Amino acid sequence: MHGPRPLLFAQREGRVLEVLGAALPPAVVVGCTLAGGGPVDTLALPALRHDGDLPAYGRLRRMLRRAVADTDTALLGRVSTASARLRQRTLPKPEFPTLLEIADSTGAAGVQIAHSGNVAGILFDPRLPGLHRRVRRCARALEDEGCARIRTFTTFPPPTSEELPWTRTSRNPSADRT
Repeated sequence: MHGPRPLLFAQREGRVLEVLGAALPPAVVVGCTLAGGGPVDTLALPALRHDGDLPAYGRLRRMLRRAVADTDTALLGRVSTASARLRQRTLPKPEFPTLLEIADSTGAAGVQIAHSGNVAGILFDPRLPGLHRRVRRCARALEDEGCARIRTFTTFPPPTSEELPWTRTSRNPSADRT
């Protein structure tokens, strides 16, 4: 989610490997930082720890291309969750099981975790019945679990913030809130 188009980015090399399409499938993301938002020295991590990782990521890359081409939010969620699960083997996040539970309990499409840091998100299909209630429940659950800097945003430009009342997820007023 870097810029207006979805990219596959090689952060160790600092270059774009592939533009995946014009836009990500439509999704509402309840994002947060993990581990208190502390830094991660990803350059110190091994690129891959398991022999099966490279072929597995190749399959996920093909699935992601299909999700983008078909604007399939459900497939995007499955790919994101599978990718996050794989990354657990190299950069484990203790919060991952909790994120999965929250996603399951709120009917989310999936979970994403950045491969190069402590940013995570729970993805929702914007067409999901009861979306506003589900997003609020998700944000409260993340807050209750101690996840920091909770933000709600979309992969598509909203017409106005008044049309998306569920973007006000923080219980405490803050200038940082979206």
